[in-house]
Parts: sequence; structure tokens; C-alpha cells
Amino acid sequence: MRRQGLSRRTVLRGLGTAIALPVLDAMLPRRAFAAESAAQLAAANGSPLRMAFLYVPNGMHMQDWTPQEEGTSFTLPKTLLPLEAHRNEIAVLTGLTQRRAFANGDGGGDHARALTTFLTGMQARKTDGADIRAGVSVDQLAAQEIGLNTRFPSLEMGHEQGAQSGNCDSGYSCAYSSNIAWSSSTQPLPKENNPRVIFDRLFSNGRQGESEEARLRREHTEQSLLDFVQEDVRQLNQQLGTNDRRKLDEYLTAVRQLERRLQQSSVVPEIDAEAPTGIPDDYEEHLQLLSDVMVLAFQTDSTRISTFVLANEGSNKSYEFIGVPEGHHDLSHHESLAEKQAKIQQINEFHVRQFAYLLDRLKSVQEGEGTLLDQCMVVYGSGIGDGNAHNHDNLPIVMAGRAGGQITTGRHIIFPEQTPLTNLYLTMLDWMGVSCDRLGDSTGPLTGWA
Repeated sequence: MRRQGLSRRTVLRGLGTAIALPVLDAMLPRRAFAAESAAQLAAANGSPLRMAFLYVPNGMHMQDWTPQEEGTSFTLPKTLLPLEAHRNEIAVLTGLTQRRAFANGDGGGDHARALTTFLTGMQARKTDGADIRAGVSVDQLAAQEIGLNTRFPSLEMGHEQGAQSGNCDSGYSCAYSSNIAWSSSTQPLPKENNPRVIFDRLFSNGRQGESEEARLRREHTEQSLLDFVQEDVRQLNQQLGTNDRRKLDEYLTAVRQLERRLQQSSVVPEIDAEAPTGIPDDYEEHLQLLSDVMVLAFQTDSTRISTFVLANEGSNKSYEFIGVPEGHHDLSHHESLAEKQAKIQQINEFHVRQFAYLLDRLKSVQEGEGTLLDQCMVVYGSGIGDGNAHNHDNLPIVMAGRAGGQITTGRHIIFPEQTPLTNLYLTMLDWMGVSCDRLGDSTGPLTGWA
């Protein structure tokens, strides 16, 4: 018996809950299964592309970051070793620059400029007042068009929210050091750091007051939100083939597991103390929970665009849990001392492990004839090269995912010196179907590598 097609907008409904579904075979046109290449598949089945940007502060120890060999036969250096399982799905990009992050006559403030300029390519106005100014970031240019097709235009996440005013870096507003996404030249988009808040937002049906009622009931009775949609699940399974039923079961299992982790990680405040719910004390667990909700958001097509700041620029966070008790920013000024450089490398490698975790999760999700990672473009990097030099050329950049077959990965590519990082973003926008002639200091799409 031929099964009816299923709308991509189908959701599982319950009290205060509207759970979006992953991409199922029943949602795809039949011609999709005859597609030969990833690019043909994407065009045939309408599986959307996603883009994400992960940012780490204070630069890198570049000697342990940059591969020595160019091309496909490259050896991953120490810091990038956590990506070994994904070496065929990444491209290490050397030589890219954010020229507007240099002082250009504005003096100190490299950390503030690094984060602000990373996705905008624009010079941040030096001010610690309300008259902040930068430019529209690449993620928001995409969100203005692609975001119309999803429940949420974009998703901004980070380990910490950060101050939005005051002087945080040599006369630059704290807003510059805290925000990577800018919807206009004067409007940064603050990050959400509570994975529980994002989770509840993803599964809200939008009726005022009802989602909160369901959440309180669920927490009181220790019920999963999936308990409210069991009837919809039963009816949907009757419409699905064997492969789709397996996909749906795997997806709902992932939702339940994440829900349990969020419940277990909730911080219980002391008397009269206010503490956020759903933010674990453990930094690594926090980052991984945020990665998990990003994957769910992409998997359900709730959004196709996300930014994720692992720590605010200039962060002096201690990494004692990996044997580095000193502050990150302090260590980044290593003065070429081998002991400090070794500790910076440890921090850098820890962050890369979190990147690898996200790629693991994206790759574990089947979508069409490939994986969710195949339909992604994930940029990982920093707006500072060497933390001691505070340079903004030769930035540490890795791109993961195949963008539906449009990227040839498994390579280390060295671009000419001073190639704008924004040229990469123009190319990504083009692949997303977003028309943009110029972004910040861009000079044209990045050529000769895809």
C-alpha cells in the first residue's frame, strides 16, 4: 500500500507542547531516492542547508594548530587531533584575515574588536557608551531570508551571557566582548546560556501561559514532555514505514535523554539564593548540553542558523578541571614561555574536543541518504591568531560539513596572505541561496577551494 506523504511542518501535539519532527522519508519526494550525488540529493529532496559558527576566545597556540602539509595528505597537529574521526569532513583554512579587527588607529581593544568583527567584517566604533556600532553579521543576513522558513530565524547560544554595557576592553563597551551576532549595525543579539530555556522554547506551541503550565505539571509529576504526545506518536507510526519508525524512535529517545540530562543538571539554590535552572556547574557538560539542543533545533528544522560562543572574548576562565588553574587570558600572553604555551595548548585542545562532540552528534543523525552533518556548514575559530601577538591575520579556522556536497573536505588549504575571512562567508551565503554582494571588508567569494 502506498503511504501518504507527510508535511515537513507536521508536529506532535500535547498539553503545552508542539514537538517538531526530524526529516523523514515520508516527507521527501519519491524522486529524491534516485539522486546520485549529495548536491543532487539536496536539490531533489529539499533537505535544507544549515550554518553554524562556533567561537573561542583569546586566539590559539598556532604552532600546535596549523598542519605542516597542504592538501589532502596532511597530519593533524596536536590541538586538532580530537577531530581525527572527522578529518574527511573538515577543511582546515589557513591565511584568512579580519582586517577590521586590527586597531586601524583606534589603539587597544583587540578582544572586543575580535568578537564583534568575526562575523561582521566591520570595524567596531570605539565607545563604552550606548552609541555602539558595528555591522550586520553573516548569520543574520542569512536569517533575514532563510529564517522566514523556520519557527526561529536563528539561535544564539553561549556559555555566558555577558554584560551589555560598561567598559570591558580599553574603552570598548562590554557589548562588543559579549556578542557575536548583530541584526543591525547598532543591535547585537544577546546569547542564551540556559539550555533548558532553549529546550522549552523549541517545544512550546506558542499559546501564552500554556507552555509554562505544562512545564510546571511535568516537573511536579516528573513526567517527560513526551508523555503528553503519546497518542500523536501512536497515530503517526501507523502512517510510517519501517525506516521512518526507527528514525522517529531514535529521535524521541534523544529528546528524552536530553530532557533527563537537563533535569539532572538543574542547579538547586541555597536559601534566598537565586540560581538559573538547567545550567550545570560543569563547564564541559554545559557546552555539550548546548550542542545537543543545537542539534535538535537543526534536526527538527526549527532553525537553520546558529551561533555558539564557547566563552566570551577576553575570558580569564580557569581550566583547573584539565590541570590548568591559571586564567585563560593571562596565559594567552605567554611571552614565548614554553610552560605557558603548553597550558594554552591544553585549553585549545579542550575546546576542539567540544567541537568534535558537536560533529559527532550531527553525524549521528540520518537525513535523507546522508547525515545531518552532510547538510551543514560549521565554522569553528577565533578572531585572534596568536593570543600573545593579538594579531588578526592567519586566523585559526576550521570548517566542517559538506554543505549538501558543495564543499570538498578532508583538506588543509593555504590562502594568499590577507585573504578576508568575509570572502568565506560570501561563499556560504551563496550556497544557502542568499544574495549578498559584499559583507564588511569582503572582496568577493572565496575561490579555488570548494
